[in-house]
Amino acid sequence: MALADIRQRPGLILAGAVALNVVLISVQVTTGSGSTVFHAVTFGSFAEVQRAATGVVGSVRDTWQGYFALRRVRTDNDALRTQLGALQVELQLERARAERADAYRDLLQFRARVPFATTGAEVIGASASPEFRTVTIDKGTSDGLASDMAVVAPAGVVGRITRPGGRAALVQLIIDRNAAAGAIIERTRVQGIVVGLGNGALRMDFVVATGDVVVGDTVVTSGIDGLYPRGFAIGTVAVVGRGDGVYHEITVRPSVDFFRLEDVLVVVAPPSLPAEDQPR
Repeated sequence: MALADIRQRPGLILAGAVALNVVLISVQVTTGSGSTVFHAVTFGSFAEVQRAATGVVGSVRDTWQGYFALRRVRTDNDALRTQLGALQVELQLERARAERADAYRDLLQFRARVPFATTGAEVIGASASPEFRTVTIDKGTSDGLASDMAVVAPAGVVGRITRPGGRAALVQLIIDRNAAAGAIIERTRVQGIVVGLGNGALRMDFVVATGDVVVGDTVVTSGIDGLYPRGFAIGTVAVVGRGDGVYHEITVRPSVDFFRLEDVLVVVAPPSLPAEDQPR
């Protein structure tokens, strides 16, 4: 049966014989370099196979190295991102320390200018209710503090102590709706009373309509209330209205930023009021 198949495929036999003959001839025939044609052909074929294999291996190696390089870059980026975050936190802390140091310096310079006895205190709490504008300071009766002592800051009047404890005290802010202070227009010496509105603003009452008051005037304590020493800044006139014809209607913008209040001075022993300013 196999013989019959071979006889039915004379072309295949002929092709095989031709190929064998070519191989035999290439083995015997030499090239100009001295090697046989067969050797040259097989060497060239294997060289191409090797070149292709080397290219594949190189491509795989490059891909693998690129993968690990990418992993290293990602790791480095994560490390740098972490380091950057830590540096940003440290920068914020340094900025906070610098601002705190500036605040302490301002407070010390202010204290040196105040002509009466004071003690420094730190704000440690604030009221969350808009109805009662108060803060808590970290000094109390054990530090010589008592009710109705004035509390001031480099920017101006803060308020007065209303509830002293052993190691802390509650301070009613000047912007509280139940707070009031004797006041005077610094430029013209026109007097009145500043009261809190409870919304962060102040109003100056009982300023006669004939009084010289304009927007931008500085309002300071007059000292006639017996609570606040005279000459401390209260705020700046923001609005001057006609009122009822007898008195001006004046809105005052506080000098102190109560949302950023950190350090204050408590007036322990204010000077006595000059004779010309004593209430009659």
